[in-house]
Amino acid sequence: MKWNLRLAAANRGIWKASNLRRMLGDRGVEMSVGKLSGLWSGQAFILRPEELDVFCAVLDCRIDELIEAEPDSAPAPEVGRRAGA
Repeated sequence: MKWNLRLAAANRGIWKASNLRRMLGDRGVEMSVGKLSGLWSGQAFILRPEELDVFCAVLDCRIDELIEAEPDSAPAPEVGRRAGA
């Protein structure tokens, strides 16, 4: 999966993670600087569905603007193993 938070924010004139963090706080989501920094830079993350909803509300966007599937980067199945085995 590709996380596009920074691009979605930039498309809406939000250039700093600190500004986004303040906007999230206005919606009742207090996110640590470290977590938001990781999300901002596109690093691996854990995000609750409620937090994703708030990102969409703050940025006035849809989930598919924040998360992009990358099926070609999915691990290939192991040769010789049956599914569900």
